Amino acid sequence: MADERSFDLVVIGAGPAGYVGALRAAELGMSVACIERDRLGGVCLNSGCIPTKALLHGAEQLTFMREQAGEWGFHIPKLTVDWHAVTSRPRRITEQFNKSIAGLFKSGKVESINGSATILAAGMRSESNPYPCKVQVTAPDQTRTVISAARVLIATGASPRPLPNIPFDGRFVINAYQALLIPQQPRRIIIVGAGAIGVEFASFFRAFGAEVTLVEMKDRILPAEDSDVSRIVAQQFTRIGIRILTSHKTGQLDVYPTGVHIAVESPTPGKTEILKADHLLVAIGVQPNAANLFGDGISPDLSAGWIKTDHKDTPSPTYMTAVPGIYAVGDIIGPPWLAHVSSAEAVACVERMAGRQTPGVDYASIPACTYCQPQIACIGITEDELRAQGKTRPTDYVVGKYSFASHGKAVAVGENVGFVKLLAESSTGRLIGAHLVGPDVTEVIGELALARRLKATVQDIASTVHPHPTINEAIHEAALMCIRQGVR
Repeated sequence: MADERSFDLVVIGAGPAGYVGALRAAELGMSVACIERDRLGGVCLNSGCIPTKALLHGAEQLTFMREQAGEWGFHIPKLTVDWHAVTSRPRRITEQFNKSIAGLFKSGKVESINGSATILAAGMRSESNPYPCKVQVTAPDQTRTVISAARVLIATGASPRPLPNIPFDGRFVINAYQALLIPQQPRRIIIVGAGAIGVEFASFFRAFGAEVTLVEMKDRILPAEDSDVSRIVAQQFTRIGIRILTSHKTGQLDVYPTGVHIAVESPTPGKTEILKADHLLVAIGVQPNAANLFGDGISPDLSAGWIKTDHKDTPSPTYMTAVPGIYAVGDIIGPPWLAHVSSAEAVACVERMAGRQTPGVDYASIPACTYCQPQIACIGITEDELRAQGKTRPTDYVVGKYSFASHGKAVAVGENVGFVKLLAESSTGRLIGAHLVGPDVTEVIGELALARRLKATVQDIASTVHPHPTINEAIHEAALMCIRQGVR
């Protein structure tokens, strides 16, 4: 297999890290190839961020029509759901974006290669050996070619993790990707894992009338969120009929022609319940996409399967792995598994390859959003984490918590459940955490990300005039409450 082509950079994976990094590298004058074994856009575009948000928005519209339309003066005597239309719309959207990325690659002079990649050789570029890295590409028809590169950027991402000894079958035991393709509207569904993905799908399926049981092994849903956020979401889920089983573990699974039966163990010793449903959706986390990625002699350092780079050890990381000439960004290098982080890492990585000075990624200022109903958005530390560190109020920190219950915009639009909670250092007033739950909070968290990035104080936020009437005003009110709580 002779080397056919040589590139300054070969990117493996065309998700939010890969395609963004490839395009930026090309802008900086590098010759770039991007290898993708599936569809351009990766998980986020094809079976994650974009299609799920399309589905969830549809669920919001359905909930409004069923529960609130009459209050607004709209009367819908016979509301029906076309499940095929509901689930096919996101696929049409992803196809549009697939074509858009292909167009960007073409105009940006990035060579797009369809196939699976294996790194055969690596090394640092030199005058005598300008293309030391070798990557084998196995095309869908199983033909193989080898391309050369000065550097290789791994951006292969992650995929859903199954329950131990219970593989996904795509029909009865499904992951989040497969949940987008359920051909018939389910009557009953069990969701194992109550993190962001689990609660989003719980919201979606419940809105379309399914009986939903949410099983979580920890003592509350959304265990990574501030406990006040978890509490109010649990209350709302219970109100709309989602059954929540926390501190429960899954046991034996039986699959039948009509659905699944799974045993769940409660915190009470010896107490087990058999749950029955059309589908079991497993949302317990992700695992790295690294199968067949490394040839003989290519051994990067790993941490629980995730590729280690220098991004945790230096303030200005290059994202190089332990293998010279091989870099990695995005989900494949571990948490936080967020598309916007992946893209930011890719840009920082290739800009530093090109010798550019770049501010890089501020990992302390990463916002995260969950699109269940009510929506969730957060940044920085939680109050639970502060307490675990032995910090107490008001000596170390203050809290400003403002409810949407009587907030003008929230009441006007009929969505006044939730709050904005800001955490600030007592001594300086600097914002150290923000936790929002309620209407469209995913659209306003950017203000607080900027505040964190610029080391702004709650005094800065409170002295900024916010437009009225908007959801953003709730941030202003929470900042004022922080000041009244005793910021020195």
